[in-house]
Amino acid sequence: MSRTVHVKDSRQQYTYVCTAAVGKDFAEDFKPELSPKEMLALGIFGGVYFEGEYEEFPADWFKNAKLSDDYDKQSNYYMVKASQPLEEWQRKGWIHDEDPRGWFQWYCRYYLGRRIEDDVRQIKRWKNMTRHIGQIKAHCQPGDELCRPVQRQAVLHWAYDSRKM
Repeated sequence: MSRTVHVKDSRQQYTYVCTAAVGKDFAEDFKPELSPKEMLALGIFGGVYFEGEYEEFPADWFKNAKLSDDYDKQSNYYMVKASQPLEEWQRKGWIHDEDPRGWFQWYCRYYLGRRIEDDVRQIKRWKNMTRHIGQIKAHCQPGDELCRPVQRQAVLHWAYDSRKM
């Protein structure tokens, strides 16, 4: 059942093993509302997250993905900028060697079945986004996607379906 994936791109030469079924066997306390494919189709990270280097992931994920050569907030679902540059993530110590592009890269690999020690930290970071969900629910009418678009885009980046809030 395990599958080995070899990655060679501009940020990383890396081999990992997927031991869980694709899209299944998640940690009990990790329940993302969107798959990577759904997130990419909605529009995240200004369309540039993988910088055109996504060969390790299923081509199907990118059929309807909103991609851009340069960061373009129009590629985001809410058409706002809602993320910090990678350099800021690195400065804050959020980036680990296994996933040099950050949380979404970790999530894509986790979704494919990779399980590593860093899962605990990344799931904790995912849970911390609930403070933004609380803000949206406290200040917006349900379904009002014009209310707090930056926070809605930010939680979308973390696999929460902000369209349902």
